[in-house]
This record gives sequence, structure tokens and C-alpha cells, in this order.
Amino acid sequence: MSDDGRRAASAMRAVVRDSRIIVCCGTGGVGKTTTAAVLALEGARQGRKSVVVTIDPAKRLADALGLASLTNAPSRIDGDWPGELWALMLDTKSTFDDLVTTYAENEAQAQRILDNRFYRNISGALSGTQEYMASEKLYELHEESGFDLVVVDTPPTRHALDFIDASRRLVNFLDHRLFRMIMAPTRAYLRAVNVAAQAFLRTVSKVVGGEVIDDAIAFFNAFEGMEDGFRERAERVQELLADPATSFVLVASPRRDTVEEARFFAQKLAESQIPVRALIVNRMHPRFGEGLAEADRERAATLAGTPLGALYENLAAFRSVADQEEHHLAELAGEVGDAPITRVPFLSDDVHDLHGLAEVASHLFAAS
Repeated sequence: MSDDGRRAASAMRAVVRDSRIIVCCGTGGVGKTTTAAVLALEGARQGRKSVVVTIDPAKRLADALGLASLTNAPSRIDGDWPGELWALMLDTKSTFDDLVTTYAENEAQAQRILDNRFYRNISGALSGTQEYMASEKLYELHEESGFDLVVVDTPPTRHALDFIDASRRLVNFLDHRLFRMIMAPTRAYLRAVNVAAQAFLRTVSKVVGGEVIDDAIAFFNAFEGMEDGFRERAERVQELLADPATSFVLVASPRRDTVEEARFFAQKLAESQIPVRALIVNRMHPRFGEGLAEADRERAATLAGTPLGALYENLAAFRSVADQEEHHLAELAGEVGDAPITRVPFLSDDVHDLHGLAEVASHLFAAS
């Protein structure tokens, strides 16, 4: 391993050692889920009680861990490490149900909400619900479940931004004048709101149906008194994401499109004053030495028609691809500041078990 590789490996081990939360971000198809599992595995190898959670509905995380399936509750994976390794896949509705039960004043209030048709519709389908429930699960695992390290595998890049902003949007919604008017405790105030909103509600009811409006009103009535708990929890999530012990790890591949997505995300994080702690680039092509592609092509032309000529032609092609990948990464490196950059090569097989995870880990954390 080169000196740069050893420095990157040492830096990656430090990221896992010093973090309480690691958020893995990146576009789809770049090995982000596998990377999240490897980081959690390294936590267990360092003696920590670590858990990896995916909010991707695909079952790639279970496959990478060699499990048949994952649920909304952490499952322990046995292995020869001194710490503990756990994993789960977010179930948005179950997490929402648990949150309602937590903040309801009593069982009757919780049941009114859980039985409400409006709630049943929004708890699994409303835009932004998944991202907020992911942040809620992060809070639960960090604050209430005794894990030393929580690794979050986020959705593809632009949705990951929704994950980061979800708790802030909830606080803004709870503080919005319209919500306060809906939840106003005095009947006189509610009558004033209803008079002002009658025309709007009549229009909406023609589109979605009067029953939907009735269900929504019933939901907000049942929700009364719970908003403070939701607000406090959301504010705590914001604090966790901004905490120095929370590390954002950017995962990419060396293709132009994924590098552009990674640059976009790095810029958005910078706007929020959140540093990228590490950049991991999967599926890099090998260079096979330090020669120039053009020199290999010239040698191939000289040996045209021979097996050795074909070999040099292939070598030139590999060098060209590798050079192009490094050019793409140079543009991305400027967006992540001093964050270590770890290159993971193409592997001989897909990662589908702990052995495959260990092979990826050897590139991320190997000391020599």
C-alpha cells in the first residue's frame, strides 16, 4: 500500500473510532450500503457496540450481511470481533406508530391516532415522512438503545438532503402560523379560523372528498398536546447531526455522473457548515504501473498482430480509463477539503456476505 493509502486507512480508522454517528451519503449504485455495513463492522472490530441502519427499501444490506432479511428492530450478527454488530432496515410506518405511542398522553389518544384513516395514509406515503422517521430512528438508536456507533445508510444523494433537513422542516411546520391556528385551544379562535378556511375546505373536499377532510380534522384534534414532544425530539436530532461526533462520509464511484452528484452533495453540506469527514470511491480501475497510455499504444502498434501487441493495447485502455477516473476525482477532491480519500478497486465478486465485507474493509482500513 502506498503512503497515501496508509494515511487514508489510518484516517478512516480514526473516523470510526471517534464518531458516535456516521451518515453515509451518495447517489445510488455506488456501493453506499456495503460501505455502511463495512464501517459498522469496523466499529465492532474496534470493540464498539455498533449498528447499521438502511432506509433503502431494497434488501442489499441484508444480502451484504449474509442475512435472509432485516426488520425495524436491530438484529445481532455473530462474528469473531470483540464488540457487537447489529443491523436493521427502517420500517417507516412502524417507527411512526412507535413515536405516536411515545408522545400520546394515554393509550386512548394513541389508539385514536393509529386508527385514523388520514394518519394511516400519511404515515407511510407522505413526502418527507421516510426521511423524518429515519432521523427519528437515528435518535432512538443513539439515545435509547445503548449503541456506541450508529451508521446510517441514506437514500440516493438528493433524498439524503431531505434526511438532513427533515427534523428542521418538522420544527418549522409545528411553529407555522397555520398549524398553530389549527391547534388553537379556544373555540372562538377556531371558529374564526373555520370561517376564513371554509371556502378553501369546500374546494379541497370537492377534489379529495369530504371524508378525507373530516379524517384530517379528526387527526389534528387527536394530535393536540403531542406537538411539544415532537418538537423537542426534532430539535435534538438537529443537534445530533451538527455534533462534532457525527461524521458525514461521502461515497461515490469514479464515473462522471456520480462524481457530479457527490460534488453537489458536498457543496450542500458546506452550505450547512457540515464538513465531509471522508470520501470513499468504489470500483476504481487498476493502472498497472506508472507508464503512459500513449506509450503503450505505440508499443501495441509496433507489435500489431501479436499476442503481446493485444496485451499492450489492453494495458493502454486500462491506463486511459484509470487516468480519466483520477481526473474526475481531482475535481471532487477540491470539494471535500482535507477529508481523506480512500480508493476501493473493482472486486472479483459482488459483496454478499461477511467475507466480502472483510475484503472491502481490507482496502478501507488496512495498515500496510
